Amino acid sequence: MALTAGIVGLPNVGKSTLFNAITKAGILAANYPFATIDPNVGVVNVPDKRLDKLNEMYKPKSLVPAVCEFTDIAGLVKGASKGEGLGNQFLANIRNCDAIIEVVRCFDDANIIHVEGSVDPIRDVETINTELILSDLDVVDQRISKIEKKAQSKVDDAPFELALLTKIKKCLEDSKPVRILSFDEQEAPYIKRYALLTQKPIMYIANMADSEINDPSQSKYYNALVEYANNEGSKVVPISAEIESECAQLPDEERDAFLADMGIPEAGLNRLIRETYSLLGYATYFTAGEKEVRAWTFKRGMTAPQCAGIIHSDFERGFIRAETVAFDDLMQYGTMAKVKEAGKVRQEGKDYIVQDGDIMLFKFNV
Repeated sequence: MALTAGIVGLPNVGKSTLFNAITKAGILAANYPFATIDPNVGVVNVPDKRLDKLNEMYKPKSLVPAVCEFTDIAGLVKGASKGEGLGNQFLANIRNCDAIIEVVRCFDDANIIHVEGSVDPIRDVETINTELILSDLDVVDQRISKIEKKAQSKVDDAPFELALLTKIKKCLEDSKPVRILSFDEQEAPYIKRYALLTQKPIMYIANMADSEINDPSQSKYYNALVEYANNEGSKVVPISAEIESECAQLPDEERDAFLADMGIPEAGLNRLIRETYSLLGYATYFTAGEKEVRAWTFKRGMTAPQCAGIIHSDFERGFIRAETVAFDDLMQYGTMAKVKEAGKVRQEGKDYIVQDGDIMLFKFNV
């Protein structure tokens, strides 16, 4: 499934350094604004120890992990909603993404220029959020002007849509993102049509100093960002983009030793990728056999036939049932034969909502 997370932030906060580390793409990461102009796109594997366990068990000829797509977008500056800097291009690029990963500078370094002249993570976050809100307000106002007369004349669904737009506009005018609102099934299609930037889920990346990454809570910048994110129900992932960039150049065994020497239990990028995968509403089911073990990405809430259709449309069209085993049950009993003996293999039908970690064998007939 090709959903994309856009990496955004002010110029020189570490976006491209982080993107380099995530994708090992080696793109330009320079100490001046707008080093990134065209969006860079990278697809990365999602770290999943369950896939490693299945690989050990089945020893397949092919192992296929789940993936997540990241887009590195040009740095935004104040006034972007009015076209300042690369504003129009920035907003267009982020509109094409499904979620926002906002990199926020949480370290002091006199050698790295800050576009605002000083380090203040909350100011930086609000600068970007304000530009996104202003852009959404423009979209909403334009739509209101088109349907206002129809709404007054009660033409078609115009009165309903105007009421919805008015609710959204009030939220934006209160300087709040649209994602804090809830929408029912009747409103949802309109929201999708508007493609509002502040409706997209968001996660903050605290780019921290090497000396503070072991204990992020010692940083006043990090603590301020966490408090801000908590108030809007978002997550913060602490990362040292510089350390992650160095790690990305090392073989796995050297990387693990390097992190251990620094007292870091796991590469921050692994957590970032997993959290992004979750932010996008993804989950994973598996197919497993001697030929191939594969992680399949699906949207939470999908039914068994819909998940079957991810493999091939014929699987969904001719769906009969899904032979299903929970990953934890397979690990507990050790082999699929023992799982069957224990009665833990389920035959799921068309209404079954697939769960993260399900191991599935689809039966179909076309």
